[in-house]
Amino acid sequence: MKKIFLMFVVMFVCVTIGAQTKSVAVLGDSYSTFEGAIPKGNAIWYFKQNNPNMTDVNSVEQTWWAQLIDRKGWTLLMNNSYSGSTICNTGYNKEDYSDRSFTKRMDNLGDNPDIIFIFGATNDSWAHAPIGDFKYKNITKDDLWSFRPAMAYMLAWMKEHYAKSSIYFLLNDGLSQDVTESSKTICEHYGVKCIELQAIDKKAGHPSVKGMQQIANQVEEAM
Repeated sequence: MKKIFLMFVVMFVCVTIGAQTKSVAVLGDSYSTFEGAIPKGNAIWYFKQNNPNMTDVNSVEQTWWAQLIDRKGWTLLMNNSYSGSTICNTGYNKEDYSDRSFTKRMDNLGDNPDIIFIFGATNDSWAHAPIGDFKYKNITKDDLWSFRPAMAYMLAWMKEHYAKSSIYFLLNDGLSQDVTESSKTICEHYGVKCIELQAIDKKAGHPSVKGMQQIANQVEEAM
């Protein structure tokens, strides 16, 4: 009887540890960057030596994703975030952002993460990228210069190539109606949970320490 009890205890501990050590990948823009936590060469917004006029965030532990990972006991597999990046290939002033777009970086999220957080569309809205048409089939390279088809292409590709991952799309508040509604519609089409953030505290348009905590709280609650 004692041996059976010990066996169940060991099994419970193993299951508990396994549930707590899920691997996480982040595909994002400036909101998810931090110096030293993203691939070398990716543009950064949040630095260890912060500019107090721009942000009060000065520690990686203050970021939304680090807070969430710490609370859940998860591990970070990859944070492929790039400040200023758009989901589509059209950036600010109609510049070519195909070297940093989400569709360019989505294949570099590590080996089979358990959870993927996509936090994008902010720059597509701010840069007034072409919205394009809703398109779910036969998406061409030319289509990737517009938001809607690029968003659809990204989610379709990720659902196929990260089939075992739980994928969540984080949607910033204060974006254009076209981008906001399109994001929710496309997420629904692909069965990706869209977490629509509300009333995030910001400084220079970016989450403050308080805002980062709000994001972590809202994502955790939505999950």
